Amino acid sequence: MVIFEFEGRIPCIGENSYISHDATVIGKVTIGTNCYVAPGAVIKGDYGEIRIGDGCSVQDNVVIHARPDESTTIGNNVTLGHGCIVHNATIEDDAVIGMGAIVSDYVTIRRWAVVGEGAVVKARFEVPEEKIVVGVPAKIIGDVQEHHKEELLRFKRIYRGLARRYPTGLRKISD
Repeated sequence: MVIFEFEGRIPCIGENSYISHDATVIGKVTIGTNCYVAPGAVIKGDYGEIRIGDGCSVQDNVVIHARPDESTTIGNNVTLGHGCIVHNATIEDDAVIGMGAIVSDYVTIRRWAVVGEGAVVKARFEVPEEKIVVGVPAKIIGDVQEHHKEELLRFKRIYRGLARRYPTGLRKISD
């Protein structure tokens, strides 16, 4: 893992969180307990602040950043899908951001909301609790149902399990 202090801004990683050796964490970043940060993820608190709650999954090639002297806040049990970008936004507990989605400045994603794959959530947009948004720009298309939550909870548990298994389960195979 590549964890950098930047001008006195030091990352803080919670207990039982796994940060891949290919992920980058810079500056004023707080990552909660039982989080999984996959290869290629970049979490940059160089001139802004990043706060990630407990039990989050930050998947491969996710980028998280914030504007100068501002913050990106990610709640508990949030899933950030492969290759998504979150910039200067607030994502509340249990939300899911799909693969390749973009969540732009001053966006608020409320509790249990789902941003579909490839969606672009434009600046200052708010996704209400338990709503699903898709498209470019993102638009509300429906409600998160109980069967969605059950499936999403299963995936959230898988990534929390990976956070526990990766530190001891990885073994480099020599050339």
